[in-house]
Amino acid sequence: MQAERKARRGSKLRQIANNPFLYVMAVPGLLFFLIFSYLPIYGITIAFKDYNFSKGITGSEWVGFKNFDYFFTSDDFWIVLRNTLGLNLLFIIFTTITAVLIALMFNEIRNKYFKRISQSLIFLPYFMSWIVVGMIVQSLFGGEEPMINAWLQGLGMEPINWMFEAKLWPAILTVIRVWQGAGYLSIIFLAAITGIPEDMYEAARIDGASKLQIMLRITLPLLVPTIMIMTLLSVGKIFNGDFAMIYAIIGDNSLLYPTTDVIDTFVFRSMRQLHDFGMSSAVGLFQSVMGLLFVLAANWVTRRVSKESALF
Repeated sequence: MQAERKARRGSKLRQIANNPFLYVMAVPGLLFFLIFSYLPIYGITIAFKDYNFSKGITGSEWVGFKNFDYFFTSDDFWIVLRNTLGLNLLFIIFTTITAVLIALMFNEIRNKYFKRISQSLIFLPYFMSWIVVGMIVQSLFGGEEPMINAWLQGLGMEPINWMFEAKLWPAILTVIRVWQGAGYLSIIFLAAITGIPEDMYEAARIDGASKLQIMLRITLPLLVPTIMIMTLLSVGKIFNGDFAMIYAIIGDNSLLYPTTDVIDTFVFRSMRQLHDFGMSSAVGLFQSVMGLLFVLAANWVTRRVSKESALF
């Protein structure tokens, strides 16, 4: 055993010596995760303490699972949990489908100038601040005379009081999320498509396959592993509501809370009212643990279906 360990250690050292620049390039990324992901893990203990600024983490009183009581016993617990899971599922499903369709469309465009301009325009919303997006949404749906209502009346339809209709906002938020994120995700899928060997396409064309058949029989099946990996990564954040998006668009409009209030916005409001850091840390720990369990479960199911598509 010791001989094998020495041999493995020696092979790793030789690998580092033969590729020093590759490992040097990895140092900034490793330091980033060490500083911002691993060292702060110690702060998890705040979730089990009655945290006090003056006493610090080590000096604060240990209260066990008391910080979890407020969230789990709240009347809004099931509402925010349902909204968080429901909205994230809508975001993942429709953003992924739209991104795949966009990538397939770009793959068929042969004019490189039109392709570059189109990619830039579709990619642009990803860089827009949610504050700016929130202002645009407010101008479209908010105020005494929303712009959307003017369009509806022009089509002979009845105006809608958007800021009072909570049932409409899951669909509206999904459309906004797809508009903002599908372009970015499509670039990843397009990169995976460009990695498909051209010989496979040439063989299919020689056999007389149409573009649709090539897309359905070659491109999509070979794109499935990338789709599954991106989906698994998204599942890891399924318990984390997009606070920046929801709060920038919905704000403190309590009329829309029944369908738009997520865990993050609920905790934010509770922090403003109670100033309880232990409770917010407990909810954050709950989100992380549940996200990990969901990733493990989704990866297990993926491995049973296709080992090549699993993360590990």
